[in-house]
Amino acid sequence: HKIQFKKRAPRAIREIRKFAAKAMTTKDVRIDTKLNKFVWSNGVRNVPTRVRVRMSRKRNEDEEAKEKTFTLVQHVPVESFKNLQTETVRDD
Repeated sequence: HKIQFKKRAPRAIREIRKFAAKAMTTKDVRIDTKLNKFVWSNGVRNVPTRVRVRMSRKRNEDEEAKEKTFTLVQHVPVESFKNLQTETVRDD
């Protein structure tokens, strides 16, 4: 809602992290560079209103990591946000 201009894009990134952590139940959330570039594309003030993301839970390769899994959040470019549904894809 009300947020000062200079904190808009960093706040958007934080909100994406928060959403991904809640949806995927992992504390470790990594944001893809393309998604970061998209959020920052209009500068710090004019953040895009909506963004379509793909979230995937991956295993941590690092043995000493605290968490066994992490979430990778990627940008999915779409022409329109009309009639979009959440798609769950399971690959075991």
